[in-house]
Amino acid sequence: MIELGLSQNRFSQMVARTVLNYQSWRLDFNLPAAQKYVLVGAPHTSGWDFLYTMLLSHAAGIQLHWVGKDTLFKRPFGSLLRKLGGIPVNRRSRNNFVQQVVDVFNQHSKLVVAIAPEGSRDNVPYWKTGFYYIALGASVPIALGYIDYAEKTVGIGPTLFPSGDLQADFDQIKTFYAGKLGKHPHRQGVIQLRPTDD
Repeated sequence: MIELGLSQNRFSQMVARTVLNYQSWRLDFNLPAAQKYVLVGAPHTSGWDFLYTMLLSHAAGIQLHWVGKDTLFKRPFGSLLRKLGGIPVNRRSRNNFVQQVVDVFNQHSKLVVAIAPEGSRDNVPYWKTGFYYIALGASVPIALGYIDYAEKTVGIGPTLFPSGDLQADFDQIKTFYAGKLGKHPHRQGVIQLRPTDD
C-alpha cells in the first residue's frame, strides 16, 4: 500500500479563505458525498493554477493528492513530495498509469486525486482521458473542479458518475467548462476528445 501524506486543519482552512477573500476571489464548491473521487482541474494555463488549487483544497477542507512521475520521488525530495500529497506513478505507459492510480484508490477508503486533463499549460488539441478511465476503473465519481480568472472564482461544480459511454459523459463535461477562462485564455486546450477515442 502506498502511504499517503497531507492533512488539513481549521487553521489552514481559515488562512486559505482569508487569502482568497483578500484577493477578491470567490469560493464556490459543492463537495461530493463520496469519500473517494477524481477531481478534474481545468482550465490549466498558468503556474498560478496550482496555488489556487491548493487554496481551494484547504478552504474546502479537502485532503488533495496528485500524481507525479516516480522519478521525482527519489532522494532527497521524495519524502517531502509525499507529505505534500504526491503519489508516485510510472508514467511511461498510459494504460499502466491508469491501473496504478486505480490500484491506489482500491487501497484506501478515503482519497481525492486531482488531475489536469490538458496535461500542459500550453494549448493542446484535445484533453487526455486518463482521469475518466481512472474513475471508471476505480468506480468513483468525477468532481468538476474549475478556476475562472474572468469571474475570479475557484471551485467545484457538479459530480459525474462515469457511465462507460465516454462521448456522452464528455459532452456533459464540455458543457460545464464552456465559458470558464484560464489566466491565459490563448493557452487553453480544446475541450474535445482525441479522434482515436471516438
